[in-house]
Amino acid sequence: MVKVGCCGFAGSRPSYYRQFGAVEVQQTFYRPPRPETLRKWREEAPRGFAFTIKAFQGVTHPATSPTFRRAGLALSPETREAYGFFRPTPQVWEAWEATRQAALALDAEVVLLQCPPAFTPTPEHLEWLRGFLERKGAHPFLLAWEPRGKEWTDSLVRAVCQEGHLLHAVDPLERAPVTPPPYYFRLHGGPRYAHRHTDEELQRLARLVRGQEGWVFFNNSVHMRGDALRLLALLAEQLV
Repeated sequence: MVKVGCCGFAGSRPSYYRQFGAVEVQQTFYRPPRPETLRKWREEAPRGFAFTIKAFQGVTHPATSPTFRRAGLALSPETREAYGFFRPTPQVWEAWEATRQAALALDAEVVLLQCPPAFTPTPEHLEWLRGFLERKGAHPFLLAWEPRGKEWTDSLVRAVCQEGHLLHAVDPLERAPVTPPPYYFRLHGGPRYAHRHTDEELQRLARLVRGQEGWVFFNNSVHMRGDALRLLALLAEQLV
């Protein structure tokens, strides 16, 4: 069964829990909340509710990223160069451990590794990514990977996903997934994250996920809650 929700709690958590069965937590990317806070979210959620999380940006994004101002980290000239891009540094491994602890506190089903467009498939970047995947250790959750940019060809993404046992995180209305189900879909709503999906787009998405396993999250700002509910309605119609 596919689980549908939003990238972040759209509205209050109680109202969100009543309407959706899954959420992709965004706070873990910017600055992971305390584990006790995340355990509270897990405890207050209905039985069977699915959490996924975005990995802390210290794993994937360099300190020059605009979002890094929210990370709450004291950066020296040396450590400023040590974060992101899966670099083999103590700082990246500390960021991964913070991510892992957040995932365990929430009993998360998936951790998303979302890469910035600047993470291109250079030999050095590929070496860092593959080294990270080899040394990250065991964990009870799945890993999804969202590369961005046309330089990441289907064949290269498929190879990395197969080697690292990754789900290809992708907007299926923009690009076909290169890994089989379970799917991990993120509907961004175009470059401005503002597109309200048409009925035809949602019907196409519903046909794609019908009878499959996976997660579908809407990330199109003010429209994400409405679009997610419309997709749920379409999927419910298919069961009648």
